[in-house]
Amino acid sequence: MTVRHRDSDSTRAERTLKPNALRILVVGAGVAGISIARGLLRDGHDVSVFERRPDMRPGGGAVTIWSNGSTVLDQLGVDMEGAGQLLSTVRIATSTGRRLVNIDVSTIMDRLGGAVRMVPRRVLLERLLDGFPVDRIRCNSRVVGAVSTRDGVRIEFEDGSSVEGDLVIGADGLHSKIRGIAGAPPAKPTGWCSWQGLITLPDIAEKDVAVQIIGPRGNLGLWPAGGRDLQWWFDLPWSPGFVRPEHPIDMLRSNFAGWSDLVDDVLATLTDDDLAPSPFPHFRHPIPSTPRMRAVTLLGDAAHAMPPILAQGTNQALLDTMVLCKALSDSQKEASAGTADLYRALRRYEKTRRRRLSAVSWVTSRQMSQSESVLKPAAMISDSFGTWAMTTFMRWLSHRRISAEVNRALSSQLVQSR
Repeated sequence: MTVRHRDSDSTRAERTLKPNALRILVVGAGVAGISIARGLLRDGHDVSVFERRPDMRPGGGAVTIWSNGSTVLDQLGVDMEGAGQLLSTVRIATSTGRRLVNIDVSTIMDRLGGAVRMVPRRVLLERLLDGFPVDRIRCNSRVVGAVSTRDGVRIEFEDGSSVEGDLVIGADGLHSKIRGIAGAPPAKPTGWCSWQGLITLPDIAEKDVAVQIIGPRGNLGLWPAGGRDLQWWFDLPWSPGFVRPEHPIDMLRSNFAGWSDLVDDVLATLTDDDLAPSPFPHFRHPIPSTPRMRAVTLLGDAAHAMPPILAQGTNQALLDTMVLCKALSDSQKEASAGTADLYRALRRYEKTRRRRLSAVSWVTSRQMSQSESVLKPAAMISDSFGTWAMTTFMRWLSHRRISAEVNRALSSQLVQSR
């Protein structure tokens, strides 16, 4: 079961700085950036966050928080009670109505010890910012360069200002500036895109059941996100030369109408205005090796953007947070702590994450759109086997040993503070 670490001070992300606190510069104030900043503040470091946008209003629809992500949010003291929609089942079928497999999400929660929920991105960010010292966030700060210094690194901004720190964490998303500075290769398109968003329906019959449907030329997902909100997405082929149709809703209806009654309800409700932000091309980052600058590391989509097939993007960013905080905490405990120990800690974090990230990135890049004849054997998979396979995969991704060590350390701190 998940160990709870909240106390009367739990919503306060900031703690007293350690005597040997690191000056850490986080670039990006989305879910990934605020998560790592919150964790590092909890651990007593001096953290500043820089965001290129003029404010903190998040874009996007809803995200899935699996058990691995829920565990990290609990470690960060983020209260997710009542946020979004808890899920019980993921139902996967073909466009002709052939059942493939039902994933028992309740069983996954029981076995891995963390809730599985769909939550609007804005709600998740609000929960992360609850108790966060907002004076540590500087908006309208567009990074244009970074330079290694004798004591660490200096980042430079478009307005001519600069700031120095012991290390820089790039959490600035898919088209990360810090990723380029670190010398990592750019993201590559996969040949697919999502038309997606949140919609409010008069009634959602099965509020805790997520639906995914696989067709011969595309896929879709309909995942309840709390109340009458439904996260929808339609996946179709995409190329850099894609020409957006004048009325994209007609294109979606021609491809997906008749797949299910709920699909038809969504398509009847959507308008071209709802599709204005779409499409969102799928990209896959090559997992980076050692950065060009020693005092720089990457986190979240800046490190490992991947297609949304398994809804793991946010969860992997949260796992980055847990592993990086643990690596830095361990380095601070070493008797000979210094810059060399810091750099080793960053490389240890990157190595620890690389193998699992490479695996999940590979899996999500295998687009599932297939013919009915190819998918027919999948219907022979039992629900119990499908649930077991998903649970095993999630357990392997979750760094259970590191998570247990973090839980023990937090429990010890909680006892000492009483």
